[in-house]
Amino acid sequence: MLKITVVLLKVTFLCHNKNEDVRLKLYKLLPIEEIILKRVNIVLIPIILSQLTACTLIPGQHMRAFATKSSVVMPVVEDNETILKRLNIQTINAQLIIDMEKDINNRSLGPDNVANHYFDYRIGSNTIKGTPDVEPYDQYRVGSRDILNITVWGHPELTIPAGEFRSAEAAGNVVGEDGTFFYPYAGVIRAAGRTVEEIRDELTFKLSKYIENVQLDVRVAGYRSQRVYVVGEVAQPGIHLVRDIPLTVLEAINSAGGVTPRADLRNITLTRDDKTYRINLLSLYEGGDIKQNVLLRQGDVLNVPDNEFNKVFVLGETNLGRGFGVRPRSVMMNKARLTLTEALTEGAGIDQETADAARVFVFRSALGKSAIYHLDAKSPDAFILAERFPLQPRDVVFVDRAEGIRWNQIISQIQPTVDLLNMFDGSLRVQPFRTIP
Repeated sequence: MLKITVVLLKVTFLCHNKNEDVRLKLYKLLPIEEIILKRVNIVLIPIILSQLTACTLIPGQHMRAFATKSSVVMPVVEDNETILKRLNIQTINAQLIIDMEKDINNRSLGPDNVANHYFDYRIGSNTIKGTPDVEPYDQYRVGSRDILNITVWGHPELTIPAGEFRSAEAAGNVVGEDGTFFYPYAGVIRAAGRTVEEIRDELTFKLSKYIENVQLDVRVAGYRSQRVYVVGEVAQPGIHLVRDIPLTVLEAINSAGGVTPRADLRNITLTRDDKTYRINLLSLYEGGDIKQNVLLRQGDVLNVPDNEFNKVFVLGETNLGRGFGVRPRSVMMNKARLTLTEALTEGAGIDQETADAARVFVFRSALGKSAIYHLDAKSPDAFILAERFPLQPRDVVFVDRAEGIRWNQIISQIQPTVDLLNMFDGSLRVQPFRTIP
């Protein structure tokens, strides 16, 4: 029985060894003919032979030891041409951190930070880089369905009284769909597209034919013509009216109750006419970029998207893998900022009993640019490097399994077969090559 166990162990090493010379030597060492002819009956032969191709004997995922390249081929752009190649595994060391920190776009507020473009990459949108051209603020211009309140001093018969139970809005002059309204003695007055000062001057001119020293006032009692739509991850999405006070992006979002915790502040979109612009509200809040506070106008659609794209996935031998029903988790990036140390901490830390801390990997494919990074965290001071290694949306952090744990898994996979052989050995005496008389 000991020989059978040794054979199975040799087969296991055989199918997991990538060196062809070593595989050939192991094949020569296998006493398969002796086993078939002397020790094992015909029922057990398929069991032994099946192990020769059982190259998935070890359950779970693991990286090949001492690998310097990826095991899968990836599309890579080189010299403006897409080619297929295996990725180099880069070591996270001090020099790599220095090189990464030289690029301002690896910083959170870098203008070309990956998180600023990932929204467009994932959904296939074609937003315009930058904000609309700054337009000088102009006075409010009256539009259709606005309500005007006109007061002619000294002539109450021309002023519609509001009364105790009538608001100025209910008692005012409504601008029609054609942009005009009627006023006694003045006739039809065009109001759409004009300021209240321009409307007042025309009324004064026309009424002066009938009233000496006309004094009147015009103001907007109800703003109803110009609307801005705020949708997405805000507390109170809906319609917001443009009034005589300028309505900016910041004021519109605040009027909507502010953003929710799931909002992506980097990728707010503003749709105006047939164009869509991207607004980085985080640059306004934390970087003081006042250009992001765009002045809104009639028909604008302001969309605050969710933060679901800004995730990092923590897999492998972490403490979250313990217990019934616990599974690997995705970690939400706060404002698209997360370091490798923070991700491992959110993943409940490296499992000190099963993990190989020297084999922590980061797999990256953001914006179609793939890369693999390796951190040797066997010594805890390696987390100083990990704390300065910024992750990107959709990165996969993988903590590999220790070699000793894999060996135990191999034994656990072989043990049922060994038990089966022990059960048959000495009890079944099948002689498969004996000639039946």
